[in-house]
Amino acid sequence: MSSLPNCPKCSSEYTYEDGVLLVCPVCAHEWTAESEINSEDEKVIKDSNGNVLSDGDTVSVIKDLKVKGTSSVIKIGTKVKNIRLVEGDHDIDCKIEGFGAMKLKSEFVKKV
Repeated sequence: MSSLPNCPKCSSEYTYEDGVLLVCPVCAHEWTAESEINSEDEKVIKDSNGNVLSDGDTVSVIKDLKVKGTSSVIKIGTKVKNIRLVEGDHDIDCKIEGFGAMKLKSEFVKKV
C-alpha cells in the first residue's frame, strides 16, 4: 500500500514518484512533495479586487455594512488599519474607530 498523497488536481489515488516529482497518471499533473506541504499551510486571502491581503495591511470598506445586533452602519470608504487575517467565514479581524473590535469578510474590502 502506497503512502503517497492523492493528486491535488484530480484527487486520483494512483500517484507515483519520478525522481523528486510526484506524478498523476490520470491527469498528468506533476508536483513536488514540498510544494504540497507549503500549499496546505498557506491560505491566500484576497480582497474584492483580487489583491492578496496580509497582516498589517490597511483596507477600505466598499459598501455600507450593517453591524449585527445594533442599528449602526459602517459607511462605504471607512478605512481600517492594521488588519489581522484569521481562519473562518469572516477572515479579517480588526478594530474600527468608533465601533471597536470587528470581524469582516474580505469580499467587502479593498486594499488601500
